[in-house]
Amino acid sequence: MTVFGAVLLHVLLYHAALSTAAAAEDQDKPLVVIGEKGTTIVLPCFGSPGSDTLLVTQWKKSGQILVTHNNTQPPPTGHLSVQTNGSLKITDLMFLDEDEYECMPAPKNSDSSSRTILLRVADGPNNIAIKTEPATALPNGTRYIQKGTNVSFNCSSESTPSQNLTWYFGDVSRAFGTAPSLNFQISNVQPADQGNYTCRAQNFLSNKTVTRSQELLVYYAPDRHPNCSWEQASQSDLVLLSCSWYGGYPTPTLQVFLVSEQSPEPKAVSTSVTENLVVTLNRTMLNDGLNVTCLGQFSELKPGHEKSCSFILKSPYPVGAPLVATLEGTNVTLGCSEESSLPPAKTVWQRGKSQVVIVPSSKYILTVQGPVLTLTIVNVTKDDEDVYFCYSENVVAARELEVYLTVRSSADNSGAVVGVFISVLIVVAGITLGFLAYSRRDRICLSIGLEEDRTDVMSLVESDDEDVFHNAVPRLPPVSNGHTPTNTTTLVEIHRIQS
Repeated sequence: MTVFGAVLLHVLLYHAALSTAAAAEDQDKPLVVIGEKGTTIVLPCFGSPGSDTLLVTQWKKSGQILVTHNNTQPPPTGHLSVQTNGSLKITDLMFLDEDEYECMPAPKNSDSSSRTILLRVADGPNNIAIKTEPATALPNGTRYIQKGTNVSFNCSSESTPSQNLTWYFGDVSRAFGTAPSLNFQISNVQPADQGNYTCRAQNFLSNKTVTRSQELLVYYAPDRHPNCSWEQASQSDLVLLSCSWYGGYPTPTLQVFLVSEQSPEPKAVSTSVTENLVVTLNRTMLNDGLNVTCLGQFSELKPGHEKSCSFILKSPYPVGAPLVATLEGTNVTLGCSEESSLPPAKTVWQRGKSQVVIVPSSKYILTVQGPVLTLTIVNVTKDDEDVYFCYSENVVAARELEVYLTVRSSADNSGAVVGVFISVLIVVAGITLGFLAYSRRDRICLSIGLEEDRTDVMSLVESDDEDVFHNAVPRLPPVSNGHTPTNTTTLVEIHRIQS
């Protein structure tokens, strides 16, 4: 035999010896059997020769004879009963049954040795209960709490001999302990804390596990107000009101209603549990100055704290120059502005009494700059002289601005220039005459239209002396025919003598 073979044989013999020793040691230890309280358990009889040769079976409890059975008689019934193969059947297991048991068969099987059995009785977990406070229960058993509050979770269970309690949020352990109850808290609850919370109770002895779950919802309203927007429908007398309110839980209740000055009582149009409510409004329901409101409601919002968005409807009012004049062969631009309407009005240019809508072409150029809509007519002719309409319409009403376009020819322009020139000459002549009259203001005419060149003249001399002149002014002698002129003039001249 080689050295390697000798070493291998030695190792095998050593392991065989260890296995035999371990088996002998296991035979010395009692076999632990665990049973649940209230159930039925069967303890095996070690050393029994079998039901054919077994005559008498005796079971001991804590070394004391518990029950003896003669195999020639039928198996007994009751709490304790020995079966034909010598096993002990215990019905409706109780804590009093927890002890060491040993089977003493007769005759005994010489090939097997007897072994004691340690019976352990476990109970539970039972009556597991969970509480979530403060929280409000819904009809389906789910509980909800408002965002920002503090919530407490409690789990309790009955288990013998002991148990392990664990709280889970999803698959994450939040708290654990071995006491009959387990608590943990969450401060300032947020939407991320919404979900299923599970309490798990496990009996240390039997490993029996029981779980109980509770779904917790976190209610919260969006920080912002609902958003109201308009969308023009296919018909001009219809409009789509969209009211959306996202970012809250659960789904809010949106309500659209109308309030007019004539009737302060709100008139509900539509109500729905949704995050986006679309309502079709027609012209027969609306008027100028009507208040359209969308009210958002959440269960956790107190009455009077609802959030809303609203519009005050306004009919369109286009403004612009009503009279426009231009010359043939030039380009002319008609302007119109409409920015007061709500919802925003649709504005177009129309022509003539039939109000034909003008479409962009090489003749007509339409330009939109914010609220201003302009119409440029290229190479104006006499045929373009007409009435034009700036037509604005929204769901509330339709309004139009009339613009009269006058087209003049080049001949009409020459006459206008001549007329302006004559007017300027007249104005200049008037200014000149006025200046001359003002420069000769020291001559005072007492009469106009002399028939004879006869004039009385009185000269007054201003001097430093304060003597008053008292002499009468002599009149001119009569004319040769003995008559004085019908119209005579006396000219008074005042002279200042320098001292």
